[in-house]
Amino acid sequence: MNRFAILNHMVEHDSPRLDIVFRALGDATRRGMLARLALGEKSIGELAEPFAMSFAGASKHVKVLEDAGLVRREVRGRTHVCRLEAGPMASADQWLRHYERFWTGRLDALEQLLREDARKAKSRKLGDKK
Repeated sequence: MNRFAILNHMVEHDSPRLDIVFRALGDATRRGMLARLALGEKSIGELAEPFAMSFAGASKHVKVLEDAGLVRREVRGRTHVCRLEAGPMASADQWLRHYERFWTGRLDALEQLLREDARKAKSRKLGDKK
């Protein structure tokens, strides 16, 4: 695959939807909420609790997660119950995996250089003992 095809491939996957997902995932509080929702449904109050924030503050975070399609909110009487919708994370994962190949190659090259340095250092050490 040539360089232009790779760039074109990445532009196609750089959609506004992906931007919204990364924006939602870019906040530690929202990532914490998603982690809690991975364990099961939670009310807004339950999501707010570990962060010592108000219902209104937690609701704003949930709204961002809803806009990204990561959370579904259901109103049951006076209680707002949230459920994780992990599907949109697949597009973010796919985008990141493209760069995983790049970093894996870089790390493999670094590992090879470190092993060569270690072999050279061992050879010098053995040469010094003679």
